[in-house]
Amino acid sequence: MEVLQKNTEKEIGKYVADDFRTAAIFSKYKIDFCCNGNRTLTEACEKKGIDSKIIMEELNQVLNSSSSETIDYKSWPLDLLAEYIEKKHHRYVEEKIPVLCQFLDKLCRVHGERHPELYKINELFTSSAGELASHMKKEELILFPFIKKMVKAKLENGVVQSPQFGTVENPINMMKHEHDTEGERFREIAELTSNYNPPADACNTYKVTFAMLDEFEKDLHLHIHLENNILFPKAIQLEKQFT
Repeated sequence: MEVLQKNTEKEIGKYVADDFRTAAIFSKYKIDFCCNGNRTLTEACEKKGIDSKIIMEELNQVLNSSSSETIDYKSWPLDLLAEYIEKKHHRYVEEKIPVLCQFLDKLCRVHGERHPELYKINELFTSSAGELASHMKKEELILFPFIKKMVKAKLENGVVQSPQFGTVENPINMMKHEHDTEGERFREIAELTSNYNPPADACNTYKVTFAMLDEFEKDLHLHIHLENNILFPKAIQLEKQFT
């Protein structure tokens, strides 16, 4: 019982950072592990009205099982993780946004009269598309290059000049705030789409669009998790070694 109590006081983000397989359980109970990953399991369960023992049992099943597919992102060098996020998740966003915008525009034209919620979904996603494009560029041009500089300096026993933004925590705080905004936006999209379940009269484009939105949100959750719970805290720790 003591172990159970101790584990329920562990932050959700740390569970997912230690083993990303736990993300599926938090998603199942609609517990946000990326933007609000700094809450303990107890706090999250109390807010949702869920018995923490039930989730704890499912978490233990996952944590005690072995899987060759588990990726230990925490063990990756920071420059590799930043590169991975850019090449995998940023490119995913860039590739999917034009397609989803086109499909959502079509749905509004064809089904908007019968399903007016589509207009709001389209508006929310369009806003997200613009914000994410700007957000990712700031990471690619400002934050990630500085993280890579720190890693290089550490390996070569060099020094790091203070950046124009002062400390790495400044852009990180901005990025985390923007993550929160996107998390909230997609919570609203999920609600408007009944958790991405298309209506009975949905055509194939309707079904595909909702499935793509669902996949887009899942990828965004992993994307934000890798940054908020692994890359950013480690970058802050690394910078402190130079001061």
